[in-house]
Amino acid sequence: MTGKIIKGIGGFYYVAAEDGKLYECKARGAFRKEKLRPLVGDDCELSVLDAEALLGSVDRILPRRNELIRPAVANTDQAIVIFAASKPEPGERLIDRYLVGMSYVDMPVILVINKVDTARERAEELRTLYQGAGYRVLLTSAKTGEGVDELRQLLDGKTSVLSGASGVGKSSLMNALFPDFAAETGGISERIGRGKHTTRHSELTRAGRDTYLCDTPGFSSVELPEGLSEETLELCFPDFAKHLGSCRFGSSCRHLAEPDCTVKQAVVDGHIAVSRYESYRDFQEILRNRRKSEWN
Repeated sequence: MTGKIIKGIGGFYYVAAEDGKLYECKARGAFRKEKLRPLVGDDCELSVLDAEALLGSVDRILPRRNELIRPAVANTDQAIVIFAASKPEPGERLIDRYLVGMSYVDMPVILVINKVDTARERAEELRTLYQGAGYRVLLTSAKTGEGVDELRQLLDGKTSVLSGASGVGKSSLMNALFPDFAAETGGISERIGRGKHTTRHSELTRAGRDTYLCDTPGFSSVELPEGLSEETLELCFPDFAKHLGSCRFGSSCRHLAEPDCTVKQAVVDGHIAVSRYESYRDFQEILRNRRKSEWN
């Protein structure tokens, strides 16, 4: 049979199989020799060892479409990055860190501004900013139901990673999206939102036919991805794309102190938002300091 690994813990993998059952499996020893670690989200082939006890063996990992390191999950279709319009007040720098991280692994992103009922003007300001930067932005309210149906359609039939800072109303929003599932399981918040910093391992929650959610812990700060460099940072800002390559110093321009820089001119002309450029400049400093510390 084939199935999808929805949880892995303590050397055991829990596979939602095509027969509709959930099997507790061990991975074949050959995986260790091949240095291949099964991941949550992996599609796999499995053998049933005990049909009554629902025990099996993961025999083969099917080719992955993609792979994330944090959270450790494979075959993700999109990232849902959730912030609140207020309480906590969303900071562009933190939002940009999330977006850079997802751009670095080439992951499609939907930016959700929740609690729009508490700060409409701020939510609209953020939507204008990030739509202008090339992102899909959705305004939602778990309280009033605004945007809930549209977000549900975007999640339907896909495996989505949920990310966002603590206190943004992620659990309430998920329960509003899937009320039948919430009633059946005691609340999605109990399954994927157990409180600040409490998600210890990756786990997929099945919220509908072929619809899976992978939660990540709430963070007040997010590190820039390992492997991201001063040279590649510009590629993680989609609003920079059409302004690259025409600077006086060409591809070696870091868009900081260099003269005749088309990216800096685009900021002056209003084609790139000032806050986005400031994030880029701050991230360049972080990456420069990281590189220096690695040398020492």
